[in-house]
Amino acid sequence: MKVSIVGTGHVGATLAYVLVLEGLCERLVLINRDRRKAQGHAMDLQHTASLVRHPVHVSSGDIVHSAGSDVVVMTMSVPMDPDKPDRRALAEGNAAIIRDWMPRLAQASPNAVFLVVTNPVDVMAWATLKVTGLPSERVCGIGTLVDSARFRAMMSEQLSIHPDDIRAYILGEHGASQVAAISVASVGGEDIDESLEKAREAAEITRDSGIEIFRLKGFTNFAVAKATAMVVEAILHDEHHTIPLSVLMDGDYNLHDVCLSIPVVIGRHGVTRRLRPRLEEAELAALRKSAAEIAASNQRILPILNQTNP
Repeated sequence: MKVSIVGTGHVGATLAYVLVLEGLCERLVLINRDRRKAQGHAMDLQHTASLVRHPVHVSSGDIVHSAGSDVVVMTMSVPMDPDKPDRRALAEGNAAIIRDWMPRLAQASPNAVFLVVTNPVDVMAWATLKVTGLPSERVCGIGTLVDSARFRAMMSEQLSIHPDDIRAYILGEHGASQVAAISVASVGGEDIDESLEKAREAAEITRDSGIEIFRLKGFTNFAVAKATAMVVEAILHDEHHTIPLSVLMDGDYNLHDVCLSIPVVIGRHGVTRRLRPRLEEAELAALRKSAAEIAASNQRILPILNQTNP
């Protein structure tokens, strides 16, 4: 399988490292606006590949070198203001990146699954669909996968139960309006009613933890890179794994023309099924509010997407 990563900053480079260590592709292409940086990462990772069990061929190049990719991961982004960290504030600058890069990437790899990591990820996934015309099942934002992992990790500590055994999702926006689907969270087939307050506390901490990590070290990279690698692995092995990802709503929860996270089944050709947990009314209302906030950001970037490329 061939994977192309577009953007070799903290997230893109860490993702490339995880893919090499875990042997999750046969060919890995790194693309960056600074070609020397991509080349340096490729050389370093090619040396790393000689030390792992399943060697990966790593190279760098331009969009033309991504042709025929099975998976294209977009991580490129304008920088976030260190004094006012806000994913939504990146929307206009990153919309221009999506407008300029994604159509050419889609033309080079028309059958690829496109994974969007660039923030605000729900808005950028929607923008990718708008500028490429790709089928919605082959465009996913990494969305609340990391948030859901953080939520389960905190619940794991509170309940003294392994996080893999906790079934709990964060839905909606990867951001301030995200929704913890506490009503459908369970452990071993039992709901977590007796731990409801703990779950609510964990959800509040989850919502703010990504920005807090950014404030502490200036970026986030490890968890989002591993989460993205998890999706790549599901595609590579056609696992039909259930993962919360940001996908285009087409009537789900009576929502339309907006990308947000719900549990989906993902395999070799992208999303094969969408799952709709039976949420409580308060959760449904929060999910619709989340969708409305994402849709407002979509409308703000629409003029940028419609501009003719310079």
